[in-house]
Amino acid sequence: MHIAWLGKKSPFCGNVTYGREITNALLDRGYRVSFLHFSQPQNSYEHNWSNCHEVSLPFIYKSQVYTIPTFKSSKVLLRSLQQLQPDLVHASLTLSPLDFLLPDICEELNIPLIATFHPPFDSKIRNLKSSTQYLTYQLYAPFLARYERVIVFSEIQRDLLIKLGVPGDRVVIIPNGVDQHKYAPGYSSFKYQLKAKKLFIYQGRIATEKNIEALLKAWKLADMGDDCQLLMVGDGPIRSSLQTHYGKEHNVVWLGFISDEQQRINILRAADVFILPSLVEGLSISLLEAMSCGIACIATDAGADGEVLDNGAGVVLDTQGVTAQLKILLPLFRNHPEMAALLGNKARQRVLERYTLHHNITKLEQLYLEIANRQLIIND
Repeated sequence: MHIAWLGKKSPFCGNVTYGREITNALLDRGYRVSFLHFSQPQNSYEHNWSNCHEVSLPFIYKSQVYTIPTFKSSKVLLRSLQQLQPDLVHASLTLSPLDFLLPDICEELNIPLIATFHPPFDSKIRNLKSSTQYLTYQLYAPFLARYERVIVFSEIQRDLLIKLGVPGDRVVIIPNGVDQHKYAPGYSSFKYQLKAKKLFIYQGRIATEKNIEALLKAWKLADMGDDCQLLMVGDGPIRSSLQTHYGKEHNVVWLGFISDEQQRINILRAADVFILPSLVEGLSISLLEAMSCGIACIATDAGADGEVLDNGAGVVLDTQGVTAQLKILLPLFRNHPEMAALLGNKARQRVLERYTLHHNITKLEQLYLEIANRQLIIND
């Protein structure tokens, strides 16, 4: 089967990781994959992990959150799909105006279209950021109703789209998955390189919706001592302003964006506790990677993250009052290593039960086969 994958390759974000992992897994299982994405053809940074045929779509601007295509991009996409003649188009939606044109393009070419819908959300709509994300869901819902299937990560997300008018039989839950063999507990010397006894870590975008300052304030108030260090892995628009106020004098280490995957794995293996204080989320791949490495995890109930950690697989915070909650929790994890070890084991087990990449790719294959068979019946 030939899959035309429309997604992102830069700048680095969860959507990029999702596209890389899924397309590589499909190639390993014998699928033919064409990767269509917004890029400049000469940009070698964007061509460093794909083994499939690529098509560059012109753009005016792109960020970790959204993309502005040129007026020609829809014509380039239409012409490319005509030439490729895929069996199915899978759009890992990039928050681009092109997302709204895809149903018309694929209908014209008689190609089945499915989407993965990534935008983060706070299921309880408790703050300005989450309200803005809710508007994104409202805007997309009428167009998603025209896709053959829409993949989401959780029951909460599915219920939200159905509430907004997307037919229930078109919304499929296939959560993010992680390679449990690659992301696994193991030896790492990274903690000893830092001369730390306890290592706490945040990994992700350094952006407002991630609520990072709440974590940093709690860390400072908890006065964790020189034996504990907080690692900040990632980059983003508010990094420089936060780094100015929370630095080495507070035992906060800013590592920036780390492109080398094995290095990120080594850092995770060295950590004792992973913390994700987000106001809004989808289903954090960084959280799943940390869980798979056997780290005790603390996350808010934004998006599907609370669902991932419920019933004892981790500590779930309310998105309100994160600083106050973490001020209490951080010293507990410092003083009770057995608690971190227990939760780390439970986190690893939860991934093995529900969130392995192998299992989720199999579910995706089943969906592809269902859509392809349906298309054959329609064409006959």
